[in-house]
Amino acid sequence: MSHHETLLVDLHKKHIRALENNTDSFEYWVIEHLRVSGVYWGVSAMVLMNALQEMDREKLIEYVLSCQHPSGGFGGNVNHDPHILYTCSAVQLLAILDALDRLDVDKVVTFISSLQLEDGSFKGDQWGEIDTRFSYCSLVPLAILNRLDAVDTKKAKSYVLSCQNFDGGFGCVPGAESHAGQIFTCVGALAILGGLDEIDADVLGFWLCERQLPEGGLNGRPEKLADVCYSWWVVSSLAMLNRIDWIDGDKLKKYILNCQDDEAGGIADRPGDVADVFHTFFGLCVNQQVFPSSDTQD
Repeated sequence: MSHHETLLVDLHKKHIRALENNTDSFEYWVIEHLRVSGVYWGVSAMVLMNALQEMDREKLIEYVLSCQHPSGGFGGNVNHDPHILYTCSAVQLLAILDALDRLDVDKVVTFISSLQLEDGSFKGDQWGEIDTRFSYCSLVPLAILNRLDAVDTKKAKSYVLSCQNFDGGFGCVPGAESHAGQIFTCVGALAILGGLDEIDADVLGFWLCERQLPEGGLNGRPEKLADVCYSWWVVSSLAMLNRIDWIDGDKLKKYILNCQDDEAGGIADRPGDVADVFHTFFGLCVNQQVFPSSDTQD
């Protein structure tokens, strides 16, 4: 990898298409257990590069639907147990592919609503783990399907707010350490629930802008290395809080561009590391969010 001034769009498209076809690659198998989310990242990356037409739409739709469990939820792959993370990705994918009419909405809604607990939190699956990620990933598909009425939104909002810390950030459960990923899910959930006015945007915005390091990248919490995916969690949260100008966008852009693989395509977590579909997607997201005028066709 080397320094770049532009987004290597053609190489990134090639990288995504290769993942779809190269079933012998390490990356193909290392995400086998979360294939639905991997497909979501890849398809969304192609959308951001205005290249969705290069994907086999019907093949993608059939694959996503094949991952649905009789309970209504979706697993990370065919015949896998259902989980809210993959259910969220599946609904988002079908929305992107304009195929929500192929979905049994009532079954999906029944599955998601069954995950809400008495305190307003959501578990990820039948085994009961609770995490604010699951609150967000439950609310997103319900919002897409216009079925937020299926859960107790007042309790859902109250629970998310209970996970806020003295520093303005949010953790995975009440009292847990503030983390950029959890902040994204909590701010996103509150945006869906109409609760952004209950956040002190200045306090949280200060915590978020402190995540920028001298090289321009953003980390997820204090004393950690910069990572492209955390750049997205931070930038999108700042955008929802209308504080996106609190970071140096030019330095962040340079950091992300320097994480590109100029031979095989794709974006890595940091310069010099191996590119993958996860960081490629989030790198493109930041490019579009911070620099909406960026030319993704160069």
